[in-house]
Amino acid sequence: MSEPKSASFTRQEKLLNLRQESSRVFQIMVEFVKGFKQLSNIRQSVSLFGSARFPADHPYCLLAEQIARELSDAGYSVMTGGGPGIMEAANKGAFAGRSQSIGINIILPHEQSANQYQDISLNFKHFFVRKVMLVKYASAYVILPGGFGTLDELSEILTLVQTSKTQKVPVILVQKAFWQGLLNWFKDRLLADDTISPEDLNLITVVEKPKEVLDTILNYYKKRNSEGQNDKC
Repeated sequence: MSEPKSASFTRQEKLLNLRQESSRVFQIMVEFVKGFKQLSNIRQSVSLFGSARFPADHPYCLLAEQIARELSDAGYSVMTGGGPGIMEAANKGAFAGRSQSIGINIILPHEQSANQYQDISLNFKHFFVRKVMLVKYASAYVILPGGFGTLDELSEILTLVQTSKTQKVPVILVQKAFWQGLLNWFKDRLLADDTISPEDLNLITVVEKPKEVLDTILNYYKKRNSEGQNDKC
């Protein structure tokens, strides 16, 4: 007795979905291989995060440009999400310095295009592949003011460091006035309710000025080296 057409169609549909998923997995693998290959020679870099919405003359963008220039001249490649706003400002500062400016761009319809200040420019379709690239090669993370995307990146970085899924490196928030409400909530709600530990708050350093960002990174690795620990620097 032959099966109903609907059952046969369901099997065909499942096979089609399996082929589509297999193709998607292959595309993801290709993106990982491409990213690892192009970034494998990066010795030390700083991943910098912040909003794409600020105009180029906004104080936060000018601050990001100064920070990136300081880092670049000190020998750190600067890696961003490759888009406009703070990302473009950071790439611009690094591009003008002596180290590489790297853009890890995401392909979004009608939303983001790669900025022009990139020595190395990679394009990804998948957010999580892009995140891996921004985390894997970082000697430090610098987070300037931003929205949901920046908060997502900050939260994931803190989780990876907290759970030792990535090596502990400096996590630096820039502009205390912007971040203070969130930091208060971490302390007054998360810590008070025992959803984080007191030492988790020490994962974050808050600074104001470009030189403080560089000094925080240099002092961190100077201390680690004196203690004989391995690091990314």
